[in-house]
Amino acid sequence: MKFFLTITLLICSSSLWANEWSGNISFDTKYFSQDGLSASQFKEYGSISFQPEWFHEWDGGKQSFTFVPFTRWDQHDEKRTHSDIRELSWLKVFKESELRVGTGKVYWGVSESQHLVDVINQTDLVENMDGEDKLGQPMINYALINDWGTVDFFVLPYFRERTFPGVNGRLRTSYHIDTDNVTYESSDKQNHIDYALRWSHSLGDWDIGLSHFNGTSRDPAFTTTPTPDNNGVLSLRPIYYLMQQTGLDIQATKDAWLWKLEVINRSINNDNYNAATAGFEYTFYSILESSSDIGLVVEYLYDDRNSKASTPFEDDLMLGLRWTKNDENDTSVLVGVIADRDDSSRLYSIEASRRVAENMKLTIEARLFTGIAANDLLLASFRQDDFIQVELGYYF
Repeated sequence: MKFFLTITLLICSSSLWANEWSGNISFDTKYFSQDGLSASQFKEYGSISFQPEWFHEWDGGKQSFTFVPFTRWDQHDEKRTHSDIRELSWLKVFKESELRVGTGKVYWGVSESQHLVDVINQTDLVENMDGEDKLGQPMINYALINDWGTVDFFVLPYFRERTFPGVNGRLRTSYHIDTDNVTYESSDKQNHIDYALRWSHSLGDWDIGLSHFNGTSRDPAFTTTPTPDNNGVLSLRPIYYLMQQTGLDIQATKDAWLWKLEVINRSINNDNYNAATAGFEYTFYSILESSSDIGLVVEYLYDDRNSKASTPFEDDLMLGLRWTKNDENDTSVLVGVIADRDDSSRLYSIEASRRVAENMKLTIEARLFTGIAANDLLLASFRQDDFIQVELGYYF
């Protein structure tokens, strides 16, 4: 970590530095239709987030520096009140390669419902249950760029633990997650050095990525028996095992069709398994001779561990409709459902957004859980957590 700090100080002290700011500040309120399973939970939550971005480039655009801090204050959940450095990195561009050093975010994957191959950054779970928000990851990333594709090499010298909602938070497990008593398979714990490699290339209508990761799993396991934490509350303790994962992601664009596939093979804690997400999106353009488009999204989620899987998506079908108005306000709505093929559990979602002023954006998100059995180990904790969230963001 000292190396990354030194790089940052050297760049910040450069006489060539210029202030180039952008970012957003957002206000949101979330309302739950039912009381929580715990008396410590609330029905209404409000929060404020702030994410500025400071960018500068020099050397004819061959070198640049990016700084993206993030902070949120939450009305009730002290764990959701948190700060993070999403990005703090220096980029050097060479003739056929690039070197990035610092803290950053890397996204791999093509599917809508889940992102199996995306293993570099840790999930910031207090932000949203969909796993889209990520913590910044310290890294050294060297990319070779050629006609036959791009090869990215990653050295990841420090591990970020997953964030979890607190005792007063919603969309959490019935038991408190004791993040003060985390265990690791590696004796190096958070200082274990992880490695990753990815080749990506575009061949006509096809975008292909092949990756391999060797390091600490971003997905924690948990103790099977709850134990009292430091406050005497029954809690589960996260366990981070070492893992190896090989992944393949493919996207093909064929006229109105968008075909998607993500496949992984993962070895972890003496277990080897395969998982996949496959599907398509078909777009109907200019509906009723208007400017609007409607896309039909269909994906199948599979995990060969079946009922032993650590995810609820081991044999599920995702169906969705995406409406894009194609207006100057960027109005769009995505409605979807993930249905378990073995029982009646369903997860419905709505995501809608629209720019309401030149620098302001309104976002509405809703989740509805139905048919969740009380003995469902993975989803039962959320069976009373139906909610709607309204967010207003100002962008500068």
